[in-house]
Amino acid sequence: MALNRAAFTKQLNLGLNTVFGMEYDRYPEQWRAIYSTEQSMKAFEEDVQMIGFGEAPTKAEGAMITYESGREGYVARYVHETVALAFSITEEAEEDGLYGSLGAKYARALARSMQHTKEIKGANVLNNATTTSTGGDGVSLLSASHPTGGGSTQSNTLATAADLSETSLETLLIQISEAKDDREIPIALIGQKLICPPELLFVAERVLNSNLRPGTADNDINAVKALGMIPGGVVVNQRLTDADQWFIGTDCPDGMKHFVRAPIKKAVEGDFGTGNLRYKTRERYSFGFTDWRGIYGTEGAA
Repeated sequence: MALNRAAFTKQLNLGLNTVFGMEYDRYPEQWRAIYSTEQSMKAFEEDVQMIGFGEAPTKAEGAMITYESGREGYVARYVHETVALAFSITEEAEEDGLYGSLGAKYARALARSMQHTKEIKGANVLNNATTTSTGGDGVSLLSASHPTGGGSTQSNTLATAADLSETSLETLLIQISEAKDDREIPIALIGQKLICPPELLFVAERVLNSNLRPGTADNDINAVKALGMIPGGVVVNQRLTDADQWFIGTDCPDGMKHFVRAPIKKAVEGDFGTGNLRYKTRERYSFGFTDWRGIYGTEGAA
């Protein structure tokens, strides 16, 4: 149904002081701090894991050299979703509005709605990190049992879930520093940013940036700050739904990914028969992860 004059009676009359409700400032695109972006030309994208070699054996004099075969591992698939929204407004309502173009106001609301939806979809990969956010290896994003090519398992979560603190942060950073590839070879993985909901902002700031150890009377230095760890600082995401859950984004290549199949497009057209103006916006994209080593985290103690 088109927006018509009956829905905006006050805006058709003189004497109003202001019209409010759709002029709020928006947060910057918060998903960009979590995901790298790639372009897509297909209905879906697939990333195929390549498994390398393990430890090279010692060759005895005169013995045959050992041959080993590389192989493919799991496949991470990204299926793009179409997100779209539209509204229409009667010609008369647009003509008679006394406090600015109703179409322009609702076009801004349309843009805000599209951004909000994209933020939710990006955040939900983390919101569901221990449940339905399943990777190509068949287990959830945060798991203590990611299978490897060598037959063992690896973990990107704390052995015991814990709230954000100096101790839990250091424990997870040590775990990141001990990361290995699928053939158990250590890799130089670095925690880049601390990702948390708004409820943990102040705790995160104290843990990362206090000169001395936070929450103690000791005169010890804050080792996390002194060592220059978490160089990207604190990243707050308003759409994270668990007040205790927190994450560390790493510099792992092919970790958290966002594919753009069709960038956002906006269109306005008039209907010849009715004179109504129709506003539409649409985009296609996907969020997900390829290598689980791109994020470490815990759901918190609660």
